[in-house]
Amino acid sequence: MDTASIKSAYRRYARYYDRLFGRVFAPGRKMALQSLGEQSGKRILEVGVGTGLSLPHYQSDTQVVGIDISAEMLAIAQERAKTESLDHVEALLEMDAENLGFDDDSFDAVIAMYVASVVPNPEQLMAEMARVCKPGGDLLVINHFASSNPVLRGMEWLLSPLSRFVGFRPSMDISELPLPKGFEKIGVQRANLFGYWKLVHYRNQEDSQPAATGPDNVAAAATPHQKEQQASAH
Repeated sequence: MDTASIKSAYRRYARYYDRLFGRVFAPGRKMALQSLGEQSGKRILEVGVGTGLSLPHYQSDTQVVGIDISAEMLAIAQERAKTESLDHVEALLEMDAENLGFDDDSFDAVIAMYVASVVPNPEQLMAEMARVCKPGGDLLVINHFASSNPVLRGMEWLLSPLSRFVGFRPSMDISELPLPKGFEKIGVQRANLFGYWKLVHYRNQEDSQPAATGPDNVAAAATPHQKEQQASAH
């Protein structure tokens, strides 16, 4: 898997993604948002927001930032947010999940839906998601992981050479998803059809540090550049 092949695959998928995967992945999206618990007032990052299928289901008093590496998928998400008047969507940005352009501790929760087996380096994805998650915050990953059934697992390995074309690695094992430093694994739940996908829930156990005062810290906490990035993404 590499960035060029990922972009190429999702350029092909963009127009048909909702019809192909909308209903199939809907239970997992619902489970992920339910696992957040109380959303009110939270600033949430969705990594791999895709066409924005989950955006209407966040509470209206949240602040949601979505990022995706596919400009074509992101364009559909932006149109959805505009058409459905989703005022809780703060920004939708074209960005690499392995190199997030946000300050440390920027979000109360970080969610990656169906992304872990898409990125070239899951370790880097998890490290970046953990970096931008506030102390006490939740980190949720929902993804397909290789089956424990030997027959299905063998089929997944046979499909592995097609990863560059289909845009994900069907043979990714859940053990490839590292536990970020300072995080506790809350649990793993089955999601979607036959539990073929799983939701992994982590929580940041790092102690909160007192916020320093001064103009430098105020500037670091603000994100006025995001809307400019959103406009320049296309």
